Amino acid sequence: MTQSGSAAGRTDEAGGAEGMDGVIARMRSLQEELPPHDGVAAFNRVYLSVTLAVRHSLVDGLLPRPRSAATLAAVFAGRYPAAVDLAAAGEPVPACWRPLFRARHHTGLHPAQFALAGVNAHIGYDLALAVVDTARAHGCEPSALQGAFDRIGDVLVELEERIREDLAPGPGPLDVADPLTHLIAGWNMERARESAWSAARMLWSMRRLPDLAEEFTRRLDTGAGLVGRFLLTPLERRPDARREMSLQASGCASRPSRSAQASRPAQSSGSSTGAISS
Repeated sequence: MTQSGSAAGRTDEAGGAEGMDGVIARMRSLQEELPPHDGVAAFNRVYLSVTLAVRHSLVDGLLPRPRSAATLAAVFAGRYPAAVDLAAAGEPVPACWRPLFRARHHTGLHPAQFALAGVNAHIGYDLALAVVDTARAHGCEPSALQGAFDRIGDVLVELEERIREDLAPGPGPLDVADPLTHLIAGWNMERARESAWSAARMLWSMRRLPDLAEEFTRRLDTGAGLVGRFLLTPLERRPDARREMSLQASGCASRPSRSAQASRPAQSSGSSTGAISS
């Protein structure tokens, strides 16, 4: 499976919470190396804080089956910096990560889009493979990892919340009409976690059918990549129009001059604003 064996091997050997220390150190170095406006830095910034929270859960004994939970957490977290290193070396990266790496310097994208694209790749592809790698390493069924999976997933919810609170625009009178708001609301962590768990179980059931497992893995990867490309759609920003809408909502909209009113074509009686109604 793409990028699976090497990441699993490196992190499983370390074991325990210490197995995440190398991953965390790599993310910290990335935060220092990457320019502030790099899209990868936007994801790295929020994911580092969540990875630290997962490590604290391991240290505090909050995860069931601590040994396998530690392996799952380390294998999962390690797939992201492994993808970064592949890209830096000019090597092929999983399709799920390509949209973020290719668009990382696009000036028409919001930091929240970069961060969400990274989350989508990590949950939509990496998490399922991490479950399978961990189950294979510990000689157990994926069902034995469900408690740790759920607990790690609960911590990951903080990642989605952090993206919405720290990177997305603050609440405003008409934010529900903002394209970025719609884009962020269209991706759901709970659904992504459920899909990742289902994909892990499917992959495990195919472990004696390597050709079928490889095809499923490839399609899982490309599917996550497709979602990532949509999340990184440049959004047209219309600050003047949004400002006028906000003024209208507050009852302070500017009124057109008499000459403008005189030159304005008559509107049908069906709509006083000229908007299309359904």
